[in-house]
Amino acid sequence: MEGIRERVQEVRSKLNISQRDFAKKIFISKSLLCDIERGNRGINDRTIQLISTEFNVNKDWLLTGKGKIFSAPPPDIQREKLIEIYDQLDKSLQDCLLEQSIALLKVKKSVSTVKLQDQSAL
Repeated sequence: MEGIRERVQEVRSKLNISQRDFAKKIFISKSLLCDIERGNRGINDRTIQLISTEFNVNKDWLLTGKGKIFSAPPPDIQREKLIEIYDQLDKSLQDCLLEQSIALLKVKKSVSTVKLQDQSAL
């Protein structure tokens, strides 16, 4: 039978977020999160509420395993991290990052076009 510690791990896994980043978002230490996930420490109501609020996790699911895992679409952690990094760059590096992103999109589009052409040739 699955307990709350496994459900916390499942939330992290579905969000593809490290223990360090997860713990930071809910204002606890990484070591405390490790202890919770290992079953060495219990999880208090405040932490449960923060997980629920910060990551749109269904509180009932977190506590009991019943219902859907997310009460609303989960946050896009990678997008948030990219924005955080972007905001720390100076203007010239922001411009460079934007140019590189546009170039990556062009590569993606050209690869997609080649794949479609290859599939239609079959």
